[in-house]
Amino acid sequence: MADCNHKCEGCSVENCESRIEKIKPNELSNIKHCYAIMSGKGGVGKSLVTSLIASELSKRGKSVAIIDADVTGPSIPQAFGLKGKFAKSDETHIFPVLSKTGIKIMSANLLMEDEEAPIVWRGPIVSGFVQQLYTDVAYGDVDYMFIDMPPGTSDIPLTIFQMIPIDGVIVVTSPQELVSMVVSKSINMAKMMYIPMIGVVENMAYVKCPKCDEKIRIYGDSHSKENIEKNGVKVLAELPIDPELAKKVDKGEIEDYQCNALNDLISALE
Repeated sequence: MADCNHKCEGCSVENCESRIEKIKPNELSNIKHCYAIMSGKGGVGKSLVTSLIASELSKRGKSVAIIDADVTGPSIPQAFGLKGKFAKSDETHIFPVLSKTGIKIMSANLLMEDEEAPIVWRGPIVSGFVQQLYTDVAYGDVDYMFIDMPPGTSDIPLTIFQMIPIDGVIVVTSPQELVSMVVSKSINMAKMMYIPMIGVVENMAYVKCPKCDEKIRIYGDSHSKENIEKNGVKVLAELPIDPELAKKVDKGEIEDYQCNALNDLISALE
């Protein structure tokens, strides 16, 4: 509701979305912090940023898990070299697949024999499946869980914000003016759902000259920072276009990549 103050005590409004009870994680899961990584549109590097943040925190000794909620376009397993590996289960629980550094990962592709088979499901089925990735999977002790969201602000993000306890949102963008406009929609959605904004990561912000280290902004001067910060949100990281990073992702070795550009964002989470 437009005039909702998000305080349910003493409120007489029934069937309010703010009253929707959050689902609980699996009985074998102890999740301290849960963050959603979202973007207003596809192709800006949301899954890449999710993987980099998770890898950096894992290097710092934290227990980390990733839910790949982009069910119809899952890419997290590829970044971590989990091709051909499957999640295991017993009679009552499903267990995540571990990356080589121990990051706990769940994705639709880790439950399918053919990773190239399309998932042709309608929205409500996808929403229910994403909830099951949270409730039915035994993650154990987790310091940080990251949910890699599908692009946009419709069914899946709405379900996640309503049903799963989210501590904050990280939005991923790129320098183009069009993308900056769409990012504002994601920021405003988080505000509407009373989810704290951690900050924004601008991906593909520049490329470094291999000879002189000059930053070349191939999309021109970015105005996304000023457009974003007018919404009261900070840009906490600028990631370059790095051929070495692309090679690591293609080889499933993203955990071997050192990303100092995310230090401010990691500090905001710790």
